[in-house]
Amino acid sequence: MSFRFEVLKTDPTGARLGRLETPHGVIETPAFMPVGTAATVKGMTQSALESLGVQILLSNTYHLYLRPGHELIRELGGLHSFMSWPHPILTDSGGYQVFSLADLRKVNDDGVTFRSHLDGSEHFLSSEKAMEIEVALGADIIMVLDECVEAAADFDRARAAALRTKAWAVRCQDFFAAQGDAARQMLFAIVQGGAHAVLRRESADALVELNFPGYAIGGLAVGEPHDITCEMVAQVTAQLPSDRPRYLMGVGHPEQIPDYVALGVDMMDCVLPTRNARNGCLFTSQGRLNIRNSRHARDERPLDASCGCAVCGRYSRAYLRHLFLSNEMLGGMLGTHHNIHFYLDLMRQIREAISFGKLDSFRFDLQARLAKGHSE
Repeated sequence: MSFRFEVLKTDPTGARLGRLETPHGVIETPAFMPVGTAATVKGMTQSALESLGVQILLSNTYHLYLRPGHELIRELGGLHSFMSWPHPILTDSGGYQVFSLADLRKVNDDGVTFRSHLDGSEHFLSSEKAMEIEVALGADIIMVLDECVEAAADFDRARAAALRTKAWAVRCQDFFAAQGDAARQMLFAIVQGGAHAVLRRESADALVELNFPGYAIGGLAVGEPHDITCEMVAQVTAQLPSDRPRYLMGVGHPEQIPDYVALGVDMMDCVLPTRNARNGCLFTSQGRLNIRNSRHARDERPLDASCGCAVCGRYSRAYLRHLFLSNEMLGGMLGTHHNIHFYLDLMRQIREAISFGKLDSFRFDLQARLAKGHSE
C-alpha cells in the first residue's frame, strides 16, 4: 500500500470525514496523534497504545537527530523497526524546536545554526539536512523545514519567515525528489504567516502552486487567542485543495478540537494529554480534574464514570491521588493512559457526528458541558 487520501463525507460546518492510506496502515480522519518525542510516548508501551486504538504517532526530528542519531536509526531498520511500531508515524522537521530554543539559535536563508540543549554542541540544520534526517528515519509522513514566529510577530517579521519557509519548502521538495521515495514517504508543506490573514493566504497559495501531497498549518497555538487561531486556520483551509490532507500542528484543548475540525482540519497533535497527565491534570467528560486535590483522598469513584478506559474501569480517584502524592511512576502512566483514551474517544465521537451531519450540535453540547466543569 502506498498513499491515498479521500474525503468520505463533508459536514454542513465544512468538517471532513476522511481516510488516509499509508504504507503502514490506514488513518481515519479527523485524527489525533499522540506525541512520542524521542520515539516513545512517555509512560506508555507500544502494546498499550495499540490497545487504545492509536492510529498514528508523532516523533521529533530534532530530538532523534541529537540522540541517538538518524544514521543509527537508519542502520537499525528505520524508526518503525527501532521503536517496534508497525503503524503510521509522522515526524516534524525540527523547525518548531528551533523556534522554542530561541536563545540557542541563529537563522538565515541557508538554515539554522543552533546549540544542542543536551551538551551545547553546535549544529546546522538546512532544508537538505532536515530531509536527510527524515528520509533516514523513514516515517510515513514527513515535514518540510519551516520558520515559526512568535504570536506577537509584526507583519514584516511574519512575512519574512513565511517567504523563507516557502523557499525552504522548494529546497526540501527538490532534495526529496532526488533522494526520497514518494511511495514510502509523504512530504507535507507548512503554511506560515503569523497572525496576519493576508500572509496566511499568500503562504497557502504559494505552497499550493508547488503541488505537495499534503499541507500543514504551523505557527499557531503559540500564545495567540483561540479566536485568532481559528481565523487563521479558516483563511488557510479556504485556500488549500480539498483532495489533500490538512494537518494543524500542536493543538489543542478538548473543547477547541471540534472548532478546528469544523474548519476542515484532518489531523492534529498535542502534548497536552501526556504532559498534563504527568502533572496530575486529567481530562473528563465534565471538565479537567486535578487529582492531587485533597477532596479526592477518600473518593472511591473512577475518574470519569462515563469513560470506558481500563483506568476508569479499575482504579479509584483516591488510589490515583495516592500514586501522584507518593511520586509513584504508575500514577503518570495511568493518567497518560486515561488522557490518551479521552482524546481518541473524542475524535471517535467527532467522526461519528460528521457521519450523521451533526458536528455543530455535538460541538455545542461538548463545549457547554466542559464550560460548566472546573478543575477539581
